[in-house]
Amino acid sequence: MTVRVHQPREDAEFAFILARADVPVLAYFHGVWPKAVAACKEMEPLVREVADAYQGRLIVVRADIARCPGPVRRYGVTGAPSFVLIDRGEATAAGSGPMARTALGAFLDAHL
Repeated sequence: MTVRVHQPREDAEFAFILARADVPVLAYFHGVWPKAVAACKEMEPLVREVADAYQGRLIVVRADIARCPGPVRRYGVTGAPSFVLIDRGEATAAGSGPMARTALGAFLDAHL
């Protein structure tokens, strides 16, 4: 069974996923502090839907901001939830805050 959404537990695992990616990566950064929890929980089903809908065109990575501080700094993530589209290690697009399915789909379609 293929992993739909990768969940790295540390910076090195995040870097490993990026290094092995042969398609762009959608990095979804989530947080567990009180102000971020509700918005991030709201995004969880959407992140799984995107992983299914864009399978083969995109790899989805769900990264905890506290566990993966390196990518947070590298890609300029300042809050949660945040999305960064990464191609060959470089950010090509970014968005933050909760998004509707149509908005996230439009974001991806515009940059893939």
